[in-house]
Amino acid sequence: MINVEQTALVLEALPDPAFILSRSGKYVAVFGGRDARYYHDGSGLVGLRVSDVVKAEKANWFLEQIELALESGKLLIKEYELSQKDVKGLRDEGPEQSIWFEGRIQALDFLVGGESVVLWVASNISERHELEVKLREFSDTDQLTGLFNRRKLERDLTLHHETFERHSVPISILMFDLDHLKKINDTHGHHAGDELIRAVGDICLPELRKTDTACRFGGDEFVIALPNTELEHALQFANRLCERFRQGLSRFSVDGVSATVSFGVAMVMAEDRSYEDTLKRADTALYEAKRRGKNQVVSV
Repeated sequence: MINVEQTALVLEALPDPAFILSRSGKYVAVFGGRDARYYHDGSGLVGLRVSDVVKAEKANWFLEQIELALESGKLLIKEYELSQKDVKGLRDEGPEQSIWFEGRIQALDFLVGGESVVLWVASNISERHELEVKLREFSDTDQLTGLFNRRKLERDLTLHHETFERHSVPISILMFDLDHLKKINDTHGHHAGDELIRAVGDICLPELRKTDTACRFGGDEFVIALPNTELEHALQFANRLCERFRQGLSRFSVDGVSATVSFGVAMVMAEDRSYEDTLKRADTALYEAKRRGKNQVVSV
């Protein structure tokens, strides 16, 4: 059996910091955090409250997790981030790189100062989180164009359709594909066809907002989801993008006929049971654009 002094030494030697926090968010005790690569000395936190250290929104989140752990009595595991903008007394400007933590929160069977308390062990998982983000981006990205792939699009469209059903937020969908790709493949080879498809991504990406989802849907077919966009504005965007393609793809040609792009545009409607109904209408509009002579935008 180890004695009290030895137990204290073990607690102090913990690589990750362990906090005893009261229901009201008071730092009762701090142990460990000896891995100097990731942590600073936290002993100065004792006696302070979480709301003294971080700003209101983040402090409220910490208090919510403490309450959940106390109510359930079970181990609660949460991933969270902290940036300099969350911490009081630090300037907002400057690098915004966040530190990611995994918090393990467990209710303790005693009171301190008449308050229930939890053990909160915080592990720095920034490197793991960054790797997970990169792997997720890799799995969601079409390697030829740099656009997203169909799997990512389907997830986003599902969420957009749910948002439309709950809050009536407008969502428009552009579906487009290349005109004359087969001729270019047959004349110049599939390498030239790949270059043409890659050029579509290069032209498309700078035109997008952060909230837009553009993907290579398959072969030479592409889809862009435009959240918070009415049909009128989606048509304006499609016509502008069509002109960008007309100019940017002109170097790809066969017998004087340059590669162009045809567009179909549709907006989510109340009767759409899922995003697939909207996508089908955009596909119908794309077919009509092809029928009318290609290199144009059609909506339904």
